[in-house]
Amino acid sequence: MDGTQKRDERMLERARKRLSKKAKRGLRGWPLATVAFYGPNDTMATKLAVGIVPSEGAEATDLRRWFSQEADIRGDNRVAEEVLVFIEAAGAKSVVMTDGIIGCPHEEGIDYEGATCPACPFWAGRDRWTGKRLH
Repeated sequence: MDGTQKRDERMLERARKRLSKKAKRGLRGWPLATVAFYGPNDTMATKLAVGIVPSEGAEATDLRRWFSQEADIRGDNRVAEEVLVFIEAAGAKSVVMTDGIIGCPHEEGIDYEGATCPACPFWAGRDRWTGKRLH
């Protein structure tokens, strides 16, 4: 790896840290960006979704998704940079980010029909916020 590649990697790593830091700052005003991670289980995130909420009580007006099948998307520095660019372009003053993975990356009615995703049996009968069994 040459010096340019190392410098690029360091800049991308900083993007991931900046995103995390923005989320830790708490509510600083509106619009607000929500960052959520989804995956086939509670250990590997394959989808990252960002929604822009313009004001308190409003629905997200802009939504963007990123996907990764081969690696955990939480460690993808290029995705973190793209997320930061998206959030900054939207003028978000606050960022709220989930601590962990909050459910299946597939969307009911779009990717599958019914209450349970056939591709993600881990989430069947589980609370998406805690990952614990409901029964």
